[in-house]
Amino acid sequence: MTSMDVRTVLRRSVWHNEHRVAIVEGEQRITFGQAWDRAIRLANGLAAQGIKERDKVAVLENNSIAAIDMYLGAAAANLCRVPLYLRNRVESHVQMLTNTGARAVIVHAAHAHELDGVLEAVPTLEQVIIHDDSYEAWLSEQSPIDPNPVVHPDDLFVIRHTGGTTGLPRAVAFTHERWWRGARDWFYLFPAPSAGDPILHVGPISHASGYTLLPVWAAGGTQVIPNDTTPEHVVDVLEREGIAYAFVPPTLLSRLTRVPGVERREFSALKVLFVGAAPISEETIRRARAVFGDTRLWQLYGGTEACPTAGMGPREWFADVSGSTPLRAAGRIFPWAELEIRDDGGNPISEGGEGEIWVRSDTSATEFYNAPEETTQRIRDGWISVGDIGRIDANGYLYLLDRKNDMIVSGGFNIYPGEIENVIASHPEVLEVAVFGIPHAVWGETPMAVCNVAQHATVNATDIKDLVAERLGSYKKPSRVEFQSDPLPRSPVGKLMRRSLREPHWQGHDRRVAGT
Repeated sequence: MTSMDVRTVLRRSVWHNEHRVAIVEGEQRITFGQAWDRAIRLANGLAAQGIKERDKVAVLENNSIAAIDMYLGAAAANLCRVPLYLRNRVESHVQMLTNTGARAVIVHAAHAHELDGVLEAVPTLEQVIIHDDSYEAWLSEQSPIDPNPVVHPDDLFVIRHTGGTTGLPRAVAFTHERWWRGARDWFYLFPAPSAGDPILHVGPISHASGYTLLPVWAAGGTQVIPNDTTPEHVVDVLEREGIAYAFVPPTLLSRLTRVPGVERREFSALKVLFVGAAPISEETIRRARAVFGDTRLWQLYGGTEACPTAGMGPREWFADVSGSTPLRAAGRIFPWAELEIRDDGGNPISEGGEGEIWVRSDTSATEFYNAPEETTQRIRDGWISVGDIGRIDANGYLYLLDRKNDMIVSGGFNIYPGEIENVIASHPEVLEVAVFGIPHAVWGETPMAVCNVAQHATVNATDIKDLVAERLGSYKKPSRVEFQSDPLPRSPVGKLMRRSLREPHWQGHDRRVAGT
């Protein structure tokens, strides 16, 4: 197998597409040649401030042209980029910076307050570079001469942190070669991108959307950054820019299907609207199919530690398959990935059984960065646990039931919130839902549901309980249901924060289980 580094992939596309549009943000249009010139100037500007090859440089930015400057510039200088997550607490930023040994952090002026005190708290950190109104002038003053470092495929390209909802984030390091393989695999199922095809980045480039930048860039496609990520504006951009590819989390997809008049909009250029980062409800996918058509919806599954490992396109997703229910699945296992369902002792479970998902592939993490104990616990003989609970059926469909740490144990039964959430989300008046365990004097804990609904919704708690009892059985129905018109809390990378909803109900308990 030929080894490849990201810098070579990026630069080669510049040679072949110099005058094509590479980046669009609002009214700004930047060509491949201009984008690479900006990357080289940024690389030289950082070098002038003492940043050396293979140093770790963190970044805290919204999606923007400047954020793509850093993606390209870090590769051009052979730096290891460390994305931080917006809206994280400063303690999380300090933990990420300290664990990776970052020497510098670049932050947009609007978020500089989120890094108050990090210079004093992180021993290796030497400078906080604030990206403000002087950035463009500073960039233009830097040398345009390519430093042309020698990049090895096993040099670190990026260190990403897991976006889990419990505990400290874990660092996963990707070499140039592994990042290129993984990025390429994201497009394994899709119609191939062509020169000029636009991809819309509504999710943060620091997270899942960042995987998709490289394969579209390599094909000569255009990165489109919306000024606004409200559903109405996203629909406008999809239509106006003739978007060919877009990654959307299920919550946003649900809202896109509810934009007034969306079914009459023109999306003829759209090749792939793909979903990931969280389970999707049947109700959402049925509405999306009605709006966007039978041929444009795709799903991918993976974790930061191993991604992607399963997926499916519309022909499989909407198929009638004996022994399977594709609408409830996360996809079919990719040929380069091995997946096993294991019990708590790490033993494989027979077909159809529920347990922890373990993965082995040539793009999965080989260690957690600077965390030998975590590595020992989660990685064994090349297999890695991604922390999810699932099952695999006879046709190779993977069903994602929940995060391992969110499981509810009620009266000796294992109950997975994600399974209940999927049923509740099928109710037409429920916009989003979170299910979690609360104390119960007899059963230890019991499911509770919090539903985000429109202000004038008529759905009530009995409706929700009856729906779950009918679909899943009485023992899985929530004993308590609450409704709110505000969106549910989510992590900086968009994951549902069940923990923040659950914790107030456990105050005064010395352990997260009750009963006698």
